[in-house]
Amino acid sequence: MVRPIHVLNGPNLNLLGLREPHIYGHTTLAQIETMCRDAARGDLFFGQTNHEGQMVDWIHEARETAGGIIINPAGLSFHSVAVLDALNTFEGPKIELHISNIHARDEAHRHSLLSQAVTAVIAGLGAKGYPVAVGAMYGAMGD
Repeated sequence: MVRPIHVLNGPNLNLLGLREPHIYGHTTLAQIETMCRDAARGDLFFGQTNHEGQMVDWIHEARETAGGIIINPAGLSFHSVAVLDALNTFEGPKIELHISNIHARDEAHRHSLLSQAVTAVIAGLGAKGYPVAVGAMYGAMGD
């Protein structure tokens, strides 16, 4: 049986479709969730939080239930040692996902602290990066 994939979204992603559409596009988080569920071959947890502690709690819970984590940490990418430490406790595959190409952005948005704790990084594909990450996760989980 395929273990669930956990898709975790960080701060301000609840405003996708409205927030800086020139960077993040017009697709809403609800539409992205539908894209992920359509791409999934099994159970999928999809969550969004504006709180670092909630993200850490979800990663801890994933240790017991998830086959893999896809995380768009948003602003937590650039400063959260707590999320980094939590990701390091998860033994399965982890994909860091960014809607924009963070490597081509301003200095504050260019260097993700969390990349060192993940299996792979997907950046710059817009909302379409999510179903790509779901498909890639099945390969990483060996399914």
